[in-house]
Amino acid sequence: MPGQASTITKIVARQIFDSRGKPTVEVDLTTGQGMFRAAVPSGKSTGIHEACELRDGDKSMYQGAGVLTVVKNVNEILAPAMLGMDVTKQAEIDQKMIELDGTDNKGKLGANGILAVSMAACRAGAAARGVPLYQHIADLAGNPRPVLPVPSFNVINGGVHAGNALAPQEFMILPVGASGFEEAMRMGTETYHTLRSIIQNKYGLNAVNVGDEGGFAPPIDTFEAALDLLTEAIAAAGYTGKIKIGMDPASSEFFRESGEYDLNFKAATNNESGRRTSAEMVELYKQLVAKYDVIFIEDPLSEDDWAGFADITRELGSQYEIIGDDLLCTNPKRIQRAIESKACNALLLKVNQIGTISESIKAVQLAKSAGWGVLTSHRSGETADDFIADLSVGLSTGHIKSGAPARSERVNKYNQLIRIEQELGSKAVYAGDNWRFISISA
Repeated sequence: MPGQASTITKIVARQIFDSRGKPTVEVDLTTGQGMFRAAVPSGKSTGIHEACELRDGDKSMYQGAGVLTVVKNVNEILAPAMLGMDVTKQAEIDQKMIELDGTDNKGKLGANGILAVSMAACRAGAAARGVPLYQHIADLAGNPRPVLPVPSFNVINGGVHAGNALAPQEFMILPVGASGFEEAMRMGTETYHTLRSIIQNKYGLNAVNVGDEGGFAPPIDTFEAALDLLTEAIAAAGYTGKIKIGMDPASSEFFRESGEYDLNFKAATNNESGRRTSAEMVELYKQLVAKYDVIFIEDPLSEDDWAGFADITRELGSQYEIIGDDLLCTNPKRIQRAIESKACNALLLKVNQIGTISESIKAVQLAKSAGWGVLTSHRSGETADDFIADLSVGLSTGHIKSGAPARSERVNKYNQLIRIEQELGSKAVYAGDNWRFISISA
């Protein structure tokens, strides 16, 4: 029997609400050390290969988006089975829940409930061992060198995250030239506010309304218009060369059954002029990276366009990070396929895509073993939980995206990283120019 400090004595789940006003799951897990809480996020632009985010489906309540079934599953199935388990044994806890679910995608009990327990157990495990959460995660992964990530601020929103006509979903700024995380925050926030002024001067006050992740949603409809605004703002803030640009088109959202990509899918009147083949999309990206200071493209093509991903990685992968999000869904099986087919060269890490912390760690280990980069990510429907901040440090992912430096559910992740940097003191290491790959091997 494990010691009282690490023994699970109680688990209680409840339905709470995320940053979009949608129900989500929160869990309180109790040990002899106290109570440890975790809340799970929810995506809007989701891949079809993600673990199952179970919803009630009762249209009379929350438009079918309630999670009371998951709450019941945690309280009546998971909780009794987990009592007495040792929270320092993360892999055993996660495997127990996987076995209780018994499906490939956690569709019986719900990945949202399983993940909440997994995250809470991880927090409790760190407390039982008397170490910070990021160090506990590093130890679970065998990572001897926790590193603070470069923040990737989503400052222009489009796609399904915003009400403008812009098809690509996210345009980000990364202060790779900062000397530390706190300075990166200064550079990012100054550029964000500079961008706000530029957009307001060009398009009016209504244009600085923000999308789901705190980025601005100006009335623009092309990649070039967004990239021009970012380039201008970076220069005006005085950070040319020190701040780079990342893009997440989230291309699955505008992929059509015809096999084409529709860049006008949000237009009030769509004349089909925005249709592009996979090869034409690759050519477009080649033109954009040649003109603008872009360092990564996330989901440049649709989630099952394996040939297109392989094409763009072959064309641009030596110089740029090609990140798989919907393509991979933090799933080791899909990561392995992508490694073998050279479909991309980086993983987007979203813990709720796979459903447990242990599987997330395995996904990162697999990606890094292939020399890939890893970008830790939030979801568009977020909570006040800042777990991913510690996760990014513990797994030395090199960069993290948690939205704009605005809206508390986004900023609290960045604020936690400031605290971690302060706690580490002279031992703090900021990824900076090494953002693309940091080994976690001993």
